[in-house]
Amino acid sequence: MENFEQRWKQVEVTLQERFGKVPDMEGILFLIGINELGEVREFSKEQKQDLMHIAVCSLLSRKGYYEYAGLDAEGWPHYNKLTSVDASNMQAQEALLKECVVLYFEE
Repeated sequence: MENFEQRWKQVEVTLQERFGKVPDMEGILFLIGINELGEVREFSKEQKQDLMHIAVCSLLSRKGYYEYAGLDAEGWPHYNKLTSVDASNMQAQEALLKECVVLYFEE
């Protein structure tokens, strides 16, 4: 577990250096979603939610929960759900996402 904590701290250091503060999990998901989309611009509230969904799918694809299906006509990535997340509570889900975030930043 100590190794994971060190790896998570490194992600936080990277984000701190890049953005001047460490974003919360929603902020991290938003940033990953923008990275996956590949463009930075103004987004509507619905598009911001879509970006966070893209991030979750991208992150969970590293654990086999989703697979990348391709881009739609507007260039937005889509994923197919392969299996349900078995994390039974919010803490377990957040732990799984944190683990996937660490993997994402290590790639």
